[in-house]
Amino acid sequence: MYLVKIFFFITLSFFHNVVSQSTPFNTSVIPIVKDASTSLHKVSYSFRVPDSDTTAYLLVDLDAPFVWKDCVLFTPDVACGLEEGCRFPLRCDNPLCKEAQTFKVNSTCPSLNIAAKYGCGICAVNPSNPISKTCKLSQLTTDLVTIYSTDGRNPTWGANFPFGTEMVISCAPKNLLPSLPKDVYGVAAFSWSALAFPKQLNNPDVADKFALCLATSSSAVGVAFLGDGPFYFRNLPKVDLRSFLSYTPMIRKDSKSLGFYIHLNQILVEGAPVALSTLKSQSVKLSTSVPYTTLRSDIYKAFMTSFSKATANINPKVKAVKPFSLCVKSSAISSVPNIDLETESGKIWTISKENSMKDVGNGFSCLAFFSGGSRAKDAIVIGTYQMENNFLYFDLVNQKLGFSSSLLARGTSCGSFNFTELPRSN
Repeated sequence: MYLVKIFFFITLSFFHNVVSQSTPFNTSVIPIVKDASTSLHKVSYSFRVPDSDTTAYLLVDLDAPFVWKDCVLFTPDVACGLEEGCRFPLRCDNPLCKEAQTFKVNSTCPSLNIAAKYGCGICAVNPSNPISKTCKLSQLTTDLVTIYSTDGRNPTWGANFPFGTEMVISCAPKNLLPSLPKDVYGVAAFSWSALAFPKQLNNPDVADKFALCLATSSSAVGVAFLGDGPFYFRNLPKVDLRSFLSYTPMIRKDSKSLGFYIHLNQILVEGAPVALSTLKSQSVKLSTSVPYTTLRSDIYKAFMTSFSKATANINPKVKAVKPFSLCVKSSAISSVPNIDLETESGKIWTISKENSMKDVGNGFSCLAFFSGGSRAKDAIVIGTYQMENNFLYFDLVNQKLGFSSSLLARGTSCGSFNFTELPRSN
């Protein structure tokens, strides 16, 4: 069995290297869809545009150490290679195992010290549910995934088609799934980790960079790019989206930190600074596991004071619709001010009214910002609603974040990538 595994992956590697020499594509592309009930975003198991109501998904998570999904490990009776479920568990002395075991969600996770019972033939890890914050004991294994490549305009099957690329993931038990959105059976990691998508699936000749563009509607298809582009959307076929980007330093708190952080100089509402004395010393986290931006209570109070003042002349005001605290008639949206985040670099990330006001039905729209309480772990967490229709470019090599502000102001949106497949070249 071991020799079969070696032969299979040597063959796969040889095929990939031969074909990759002739392909002009050095960026991968993954369709992303929005979950209507939670406003979180997900990718299909097949990494293609979903084509049925029974599609299984992975939740996009900027803070996960590795990819995990609901699957069962077993030892096949016969040698296998390409079959579904044919996985090869990692040993405990594998460098990727050591990487995965450095990250622990919380002290309540099950102990990974099980070598005395199971030996070094497995790599014990703690897959975690980013919504419920629960974790379980499982192990790392390998899986085969097939990801589109792109010339920046359309997808095509890459050099590893039809075999797929070997990727390290964790299986997880079904009792880790509660609280995830419907049809979501695991997590797609987009983080600093060496086991996340950007590092595992990137073209080896391309630096560690990826982009997220989250669609605002569950009927549209957003996009993730792995690589350094170029990036084009249908209604702006001659404009590389990188030309829209401003940049600011991206922070990794320490070697065990997985999430992406930036610093802000100030927050402005209708051009007026929010009265905050300690903002520059605070880290601002980007998160795909919370739908709306949350602010520590002192920051939230100051922000709401400024926003309420800036909208004082909007009439008529309406009763707040839970769980939101400030709402207006949707017909008055045009009078709502933009919110500007002045980043550490001095560049402005504008949160337009389309990203600040949530349509809650019955002709009402509400400010989609929440208080995280006085003991919030992070002073500010930017949620998915504020990221939608913004092109975000994560440059892990140079540790900087590129941001476009709303693409709607540029005449396009995150649902505008052309996912029509190009034929494979021979």
